[in-house]
Amino acid sequence: MNAGELRALPDTELAAKGRELRDQLWNARMKKATGQLENTALLRTLRRDIARVETVLREKRGANQ
Repeated sequence: MNAGELRALPDTELAAKGRELRDQLWNARMKKATGQLENTALLRTLRRDIARVETVLREKRGANQ
């Protein structure tokens, strides 16, 4: 997912997407800790996606003020 796609979403959907990504990251961390995670690059991808969502949310909230 890229920032352009995220900017098209409303704030409520962005917040929901952030929660969903955080849940996925938690599950991936638990799988890594138990040795069940095969694709360790997923952790990095999820962290970066969360950062993108948070950045776009901050941009939108800053533009509204």
